[in-house]
Amino acid sequence: MSLNTFGHLFRITTWGESHGPAIGATVDGCPPGVPLEAAMLQRWLDRRRPGQSRYTTQRREADEVEILSGVYEGQTTGTPIQLLIRNTDQRSKDYGDIAGKFRPGHADITYWLKYGIRDPRGGGRSSARETASRVAAGGVAREVLKALVPGLKITGYMVQMGPHEIDRARFDWEEISRNPFWAPDAAAAADWAVYLDGLRKAGSSVGAVVEVTISGAPPGLGAPVYGKLDADLAAAMMSINAVKGVEIGEGMAAARLTGEANADEIRMGANGPEFGSNHAGGILGGISTGQDIVVRFAVKPTSSILTPRKTVTRSGENTEIVTKGRHDPCVGIRAVPVGEAMAACVILDHLLLHRAQVGEGPRGRIG
Repeated sequence: MSLNTFGHLFRITTWGESHGPAIGATVDGCPPGVPLEAAMLQRWLDRRRPGQSRYTTQRREADEVEILSGVYEGQTTGTPIQLLIRNTDQRSKDYGDIAGKFRPGHADITYWLKYGIRDPRGGGRSSARETASRVAAGGVAREVLKALVPGLKITGYMVQMGPHEIDRARFDWEEISRNPFWAPDAAAAADWAVYLDGLRKAGSSVGAVVEVTISGAPPGLGAPVYGKLDADLAAAMMSINAVKGVEIGEGMAAARLTGEANADEIRMGANGPEFGSNHAGGILGGISTGQDIVVRFAVKPTSSILTPRKTVTRSGENTEIVTKGRHDPCVGIRAVPVGEAMAACVILDHLLLHRAQVGEGPRGRIG
């Protein structure tokens, strides 16, 4: 019961540690005949790669992915796809002083209490380095989705850094790729740059909120009760390092609304039923409506900071700890492509489940 595998039919198993020789993923359940080569996955890994700006960790990793199996002559074979990403810029000495201490906010103490052993070098298995494997696997899912649902698009972006939110009135899809924060608001991105520079120079960190929109997903994905699409999306996002909360659609804000305000009214349009709003985030009763699927997740501040924090040693002595090394002042920035990757894996998984149960498209017709 190692629980390193995610998914039902499209299954990904990640492996490796932050300071080991390599990390990677095994992808099982991928349909055969899908065009796939390493360059298709590399484009997504390059978006997550560390060291690309002063706002992320300065660890220099190429994050070059290798496909070891499951592909022949540029097409998937239907057998397990093995993905390998070599670690090339480890600095394990950075963690020598803290091997016998537990970093507050990190998984150090829980790993120790559960297993009686832990890898202190960058957090080992609990490191955000593991998410590179997810992004590579998500790249595989994207290629399959491209073949099965050509119009589907998955876009992640930051909507909040610390207390500073974007202005939805200035939302610009084109702006997302123009700034280092994946922010759809140019003015907010400029403000965040100043704000984060101050925190970075002080050796501190801050949290963030990331939103992922899935447009073009067909209706009918998901199942009632225990196979809900939103439940699996929430589980996927919650499994990402440092994520402490997940919302679908209005999320927690729905508690403030009346029934009249929250219900997404339906009218017949030229091409079938149309919704007047999308408070549900594209999912009703655990099943997709055909509208945009909107999921948000909150990422806590990076716990590795230069401010001394109180803690204990493995022998039970009170002490203080300062975590040196190379760390993200706002881990939410690089969480954007990770959220996209997990969304891709979940949507493909549910698309395959849907087809296995009911065949192509929704069963019911209206009008």
